[in-house]
Amino acid sequence: MKPFLKWAGGKRWLVRRYPQLFDIGFDRYVEPFVGSGAAFFHVQPKRSVISDVNPALMNVYSSLRSHYRHVWAHLLEHARNHSDEYYYEVRAKIFRSDASRAAQFLYLNRTCWNGLYRENLRGEFNVPRGTKDTVIFDDDDFAAVSEALASAKILTGDFEKVLNGVNEDDFVFVDPPYTVKHNANGFVKYNESIFSWNDQVRLAKAVKSKARSGAAILVTNAYHPTVVDLYRDFATVVPIERASILSGDRSYRGKTQEALILVGLAWKKLDLESTPEPVTVAHHQPTR
Repeated sequence: MKPFLKWAGGKRWLVRRYPQLFDIGFDRYVEPFVGSGAAFFHVQPKRSVISDVNPALMNVYSSLRSHYRHVWAHLLEHARNHSDEYYYEVRAKIFRSDASRAAQFLYLNRTCWNGLYRENLRGEFNVPRGTKDTVIFDDDDFAAVSEALASAKILTGDFEKVLNGVNEDDFVFVDPPYTVKHNANGFVKYNESIFSWNDQVRLAKAVKSKARSGAAILVTNAYHPTVVDLYRDFATVVPIERASILSGDRSYRGKTQEALILVGLAWKKLDLESTPEPVTVAHHQPTR
């Protein structure tokens, strides 16, 4: 199932190129940084916990689960009125109901620059108008989204609360904003404002605390020595290569490496060598 959001750092590419990562036996799916939910909608678990620290984002999930027809009606109205001027009017407006705020989020996400979510110091969404004009897609199916979310436990809050509740037989997908101790990447540098290096350290400790729980844990992150050092004593870290086109600075575009961090015994028989191109698996240590 296609995610209904565009999302910087989203993992559509991962589930497309590495479906075997998500084809493991588990009783419950847990995702504390759900974002656009690319992995969740790929797996479509019967039991799940999804969460994010962004309350506006999680309101979209809960509203589509409970009031998807109302969200759809509001979104159709935005589509009819869409223009550059209307975009900024909607961006500045305070909507009252959960469904109308969810539709506002969706409209802005689909028409802002690169699907980026960013707030100013007052907590106001401030991403400028992008180049896309499509508000309603032919394959939008909010009824199917609602059905997929029907049995999900939807939370808003810090990742530690979610990870503390992880049990054996859970599959945990952890996809935090990427930050490193010494930034050398434009988008990673931006992420520091929302997910600091201290948060990265705290996340690694929380994952390590569950390393012996019996759960299968998959963490994605920047492939950088400072990140690898956080996980090397209790996890298998595999670098993978992918294209990067998000940055506005051309010097940051092109091939980039990300890390797959595998925690638990479920990954012992996983074959990462049979990955289709253009992703390549490299077996070497990160350069400093």
